[in-house]
Amino acid sequence: MTTKISHPETCPAQGLLKLLSGKWKPELFRLATEGPLRFSNLLRQIDGSNRQSLATSLKELEEADLLNKVIIKLKPLHIEYHLTAKGQSLIPIFRQLEGLS
Repeated sequence: MTTKISHPETCPAQGLLKLLSGKWKPELFRLATEGPLRFSNLLRQIDGSNRQSLATSLKELEEADLLNKVIIKLKPLHIEYHLTAKGQSLIPIFRQLEGLS
């Protein structure tokens, strides 16, 4: 059994980079800055993605309090993901990181 030892980040951006680490999370966060996300649309928009990997990434972004899952009970029933206040507060930092590439 491995024990994780938590060390405080030495750089403020390191926390954001950890939250957005993963194959699809940066793209999901970027798309969420443009508006609500719907799962079926994401499958079509993100080439190479699959249901399991997207579901896992969305759940992790929810657990990090960056996305909020909203169940829309109107017909047809669907789920949307919206940026939380914490997620919205990270947009300027994310934009700066995008500009570095």
